[in-house]
Amino acid sequence: MDSTASTPQTPAMPAVPMAVSDQQNTALLDDTLTFLTSSKAINSGPEGRTEIDRWLAVLGASERTGLAKIKQELAQLNELLANAKTPAHDIAEVLASLGAETAKVADEAGGDYSAPLTNLSKQLIKAASTLSK
Repeated sequence: MDSTASTPQTPAMPAVPMAVSDQQNTALLDDTLTFLTSSKAINSGPEGRTEIDRWLAVLGASERTGLAKIKQELAQLNELLANAKTPAHDIAEVLASLGAETAKVADEAGGDYSAPLTNLSKQLIKAASTLSK
């Protein structure tokens, strides 16, 4: 192989959106709620970033409108968590905003997702409150 040839890169996001079943959505919601209610969530670093990556992949595959702000804030939160020196207040602000946006989605979701999304919203706001103290 020629050493001057460029190395092929695998795209971070698949070109074809992945299909996400209701069962997978429910499992992700359950996993995230378990993560947020555990005592380790506040200083979670890598685990928190893994949760964010999972949500970004799922939301990126969604055709649902109204998720742009949540995707943007998740990406911002991921950046903040990547830097160990990020002030807790900055993370708290993004978590609180994510909680508010999640509450909006929960109000519109209806069905089986409304209650878990409402709970997720409350947990995000609670985590934000804990960090801002």
